[in-house]
Amino acid sequence: MRIGELAGRTGVATRLIRYYEQQALLLADRLPNGYRTYGEDHVERIERIAGLVQAGVPTRLVKVLLEAEDACAREQATCSAEVAALLAEELVGLEKRIACLSRSRDTIRQFLAQVSASPAPARCG
Repeated sequence: MRIGELAGRTGVATRLIRYYEQQALLLADRLPNGYRTYGEDHVERIERIAGLVQAGVPTRLVKVLLEAEDACAREQATCSAEVAALLAEELVGLEKRIACLSRSRDTIRQFLAQVSASPAPARCG
């Protein structure tokens, strides 16, 4: 598939897909005419990258995480002390964001439960 179709399937803008390629997060196949071409594995990879970025993980760490996942999938888990320190630092930030999002979710649920439990307001006019 071409980049436009990949963008449509993943909901990620073509310029972001190109940016992910520039950051070495994604490697497109190339046709003889130089056009990028993508397969189903690219769809999954873009969705994973976009999810991590939306969760607040910087692209430099997204690359580290994807490389670690790829290594684990090949059962070649290797992690330098430097990478482990980066991941540990990022984990602290992720846990804080998750806690904040969880509080917001709980507040929204509580509000919606109160609204649905209260009688409908009287109409004016």
